[in-house]
Amino acid sequence: MTRTVDVDYLVVGAGAMGMAFTDALTEHADVRVALVDRRHGVSGHWLEAYPFVRLHQASAFYGVASTLLGGGQLQERGPEKGLQERATQAEICAYYARILDRMVESGKVEFFPNSEYVGDNTVVSHISGERFEMPGARVVDARYLAPSIPAEKPPPFDVADDARVLPVNELARLEETPSQYVVVGSGKTATDACIWLLSRGVDPDAICWVRPRDPWMFNRAVVQPDPAIFLGMAADTMQAAEQSTTLEDFFLRLEDAGIMLRIDRTVMPTMAKAPTLAAWELEKLRTLENVVRRGHLRHVGRGSLTLDDGTVAVASDALVVHCAADGLKYPPLVPVWGPEAITLQPIRAGFPCFGAAVIGYVEATRDSDAEKNRVCPPSPFPDTMASWARMNVLGTQAAMSFSSEPDIKEWSDRVALNPARVPPGYPASAALGDARERLAKHTKPGLAQLAALAGPL
Repeated sequence: MTRTVDVDYLVVGAGAMGMAFTDALTEHADVRVALVDRRHGVSGHWLEAYPFVRLHQASAFYGVASTLLGGGQLQERGPEKGLQERATQAEICAYYARILDRMVESGKVEFFPNSEYVGDNTVVSHISGERFEMPGARVVDARYLAPSIPAEKPPPFDVADDARVLPVNELARLEETPSQYVVVGSGKTATDACIWLLSRGVDPDAICWVRPRDPWMFNRAVVQPDPAIFLGMAADTMQAAEQSTTLEDFFLRLEDAGIMLRIDRTVMPTMAKAPTLAAWELEKLRTLENVVRRGHLRHVGRGSLTLDDGTVAVASDALVVHCAADGLKYPPLVPVWGPEAITLQPIRAGFPCFGAAVIGYVEATRDSDAEKNRVCPPSPFPDTMASWARMNVLGTQAAMSFSSEPDIKEWSDRVALNPARVPPGYPASAALGDARERLAKHTKPGLAQLAALAGPL
């Protein structure tokens, strides 16, 4: 059976970026949108994430522009007292479900769950087999940077029949205790797994961490929705860049400024995806001494791990925890507004929800694709120190571009997703004034030196 659906836009992917784009577009334009996702609901990978996951950043920086995620409150107790709240998986999924209900009730959005976009403006339901044709609708690709997660991707190593390997999701459902846990991965998922195991009373000596690359991580205390704090961090970053002679020197200066963290101060990290980490988490991770740095894991046998650089013995009943999905994606940057689709990408350094919201706002308020692309050049996600530097150069240039448009500046200053905003009526302070003054002084020379250190953009 085939049905024709009359819509102006076909948004493929109802995760964080697809929802942020759709929200901003429908808030500022009288249009109809078909929102399509292969999963059973909105929220994207959060629907399949491990149950103990939280946002690594403040809730205020995530979600859609029209509606704050959470209450914008400071945590009142615990090791992160004084920092902004961070939503749990359940809170994120419930938030997006409420946003979808409001979108559908507005009459502007129709949701197609459990469905696949098959090209030619056609969507097919996995459940009923029904085909939906949407002639003339502009396609919006919200899957271009969709992350891979362990729950949906097999481990990138071979597993012997008698070895125990589980995705990180299954940790919370264990019914049989191993004598040793082997956590595989270097990023946020692996750090979350290690911290969760420690919080459940696992002895640090019972955890082996296979860490192919050591990571740089942002200090969560300086990535907060407080203008003086965030702009102060940005000013410190540009000042460090201006004074640096190499990329390693730059990151060490960021560490000295309290911006970047590394787990082992005797090892120079090579990975710089830079999720945020709190001081208390860093302290817990530093209790893990059995760290394997022999490249990527290639094979898990009963009682042994084979890596790029040799074999390591583990307990015969060891449970290997798969945290090694590649997460962030690094496809080529393409113009956001192309002949075939609008391709959602970050429009500043990081903060993809805000980038997608900016794209939605610009799509609603401007006519020419050339003008839209001029205002909103894309920036990449980082992986290495060099690509983190490139992201900041391109992302800062993009932020300067869209912020030079008076209406975008006015709108974005009212949007909590914008980490660099100073809200209207925000009270002046010495700290905020100092941050703005230093940012104005160091951004131009800092960007120039950062571009030189990063290599070809």
